[in-house]
Amino acid sequence: MVTMKSLYLNQLRTQATHIKSGQVIITDAPIDNHGRGEAFSPTDLVCAALSSCMETLMGITAQKEQMEMTGLTSEITKVMQSNPRKVAEICIDFYWPEPKGSPEFLESLKHAARTCPVALSLDPNIKQKISFNF
Repeated sequence: MVTMKSLYLNQLRTQATHIKSGQVIITDAPIDNHGRGEAFSPTDLVCAALSSCMETLMGITAQKEQMEMTGLTSEITKVMQSNPRKVAEICIDFYWPEPKGSPEFLESLKHAARTCPVALSLDPNIKQKISFNF
């Protein structure tokens, strides 16, 4: 079953629609690759997907333990390479100013993040540099 549809809007812009929810994502090519840079680029979305997936898996782990992760944030840095142009490294710094739970619980969150479906789906040549500041 189709889960998304995408439409090329011209001038290096696309529109992807999630069928079930109707939510829309617009992408633009980045300025350094002939684009306007007015929205997420497709490679930005790859990096955001990794962070979101990690947060989601940590959230599932927290729910199973009846814990909350309120206040968890992340900062994402994309490192590109050229020839061929592709994502070389994704750096994600997680911050949780007031972590709750035992050291074992916090380690289980880190494990869940590192083994999320997006992390496991990315090419092994893409370096995933993840730090947990909690």
